[in-house]
Amino acid sequence: MKDNSGKKEIRVALAGLGNCASALIQGIEYYKNVKEEDLYINGIMNPSIGGYLPRHIKVVVAFDVATTKINKDISEAIYAEPNCCQMIIKPDEMPKTDALCFPGPISDGCYESKDGRISTFDYFKAYDESKVKPVNIAQTLKDKGAEILINLLPVGSHKASRIYAQAAIDADCGFINGIPEFIVSEHIEGDQDWVAEFESKGLPCAGDDIKSQVGATLTHRVLAKMFLDRGVVINDTYQLNIGGNGDFYNMKFENRLRTKRKSKTSAVASVLPYPINCRIGPSDYVPFLEDKKVCYIRINGTTYGNLPLVMDVKLRVEDSPNSAGVLLDIIRVMKLALDRGISGRLESISSFSFKHPHLQPPSDVIAKQWVAEFIEGKRGR
Repeated sequence: MKDNSGKKEIRVALAGLGNCASALIQGIEYYKNVKEEDLYINGIMNPSIGGYLPRHIKVVVAFDVATTKINKDISEAIYAEPNCCQMIIKPDEMPKTDALCFPGPISDGCYESKDGRISTFDYFKAYDESKVKPVNIAQTLKDKGAEILINLLPVGSHKASRIYAQAAIDADCGFINGIPEFIVSEHIEGDQDWVAEFESKGLPCAGDDIKSQVGATLTHRVLAKMFLDRGVVINDTYQLNIGGNGDFYNMKFENRLRTKRKSKTSAVASVLPYPINCRIGPSDYVPFLEDKKVCYIRINGTTYGNLPLVMDVKLRVEDSPNSAGVLLDIIRVMKLALDRGISGRLESISSFSFKHPHLQPPSDVIAKQWVAEFIEGKRGR
């Protein structure tokens, strides 16, 4: 799509205006001067994708449940509590977007135990449903001219994710599923066939569960593949993660972690041709870490002469910006799909940029090549 001035534009909507959304929006402003010929820009894998640069991405609407964010300009709302993303752009230097954050449905995006003693409503500062009504998502997407809807809701938002997926279909938007709800990667028995729905409407979709640029899952996959390639048999492995942002607070509740554990575990285990004991997932919420994530990986292996080889790795990253750089690529690849009239699951970018894609190649090098071929027009999806 082009605006009235003839400039390139990718009109994006966000379901959830949390830390990942904040990092994405700040990054669009931070990288606004990137040029097509630029190479080796910190945090950018592809400065230009099919002629689209980061500055061509325009966030036109967002949906959230926090009273601190709704009905505010997105440029202001991204800094509101409980967001704790590391500032890339200071609030007084962030230009107004002239786009609002609207109240979306609470559904199961917030958690409350059956006895009512444990709740995330207060943490996420959710609105009172007797006083605030959610907007019609599909109609709002149409009104704002959105082309792509990105799901960045809290982990465990099973029903809410599907509400937004349906709204994307109804509003003729491509759909990017950034969280570990299995919508794009597989068809769950009893659930509607979302990929078929998108394809029937001529819309692309990508997912599920976005990878970071250099995150815990990717690091673990690379190390496991190195053990395999170098003839060291892995006996067992674990990955423990701690952090202090809203996702880690939400993941204190084990019943919201089923798909998250499956997504991260399958991403690592799929590298190996044999079964192993593998435990991966969040281990604690540490408030003062805020948006910092600390990952501990151990791999116990057996090497030459049946001797032990043990590897311990510690990784510390700013969690949300670590995934925002990947989002910049996914958005622009999806825009190419929209331009080319490609519908259904985008296998190449899903395999490279998500933890739980439909096709999980044994090497990220292969998936990267698929993406390059798609960008060049040599690969259909």
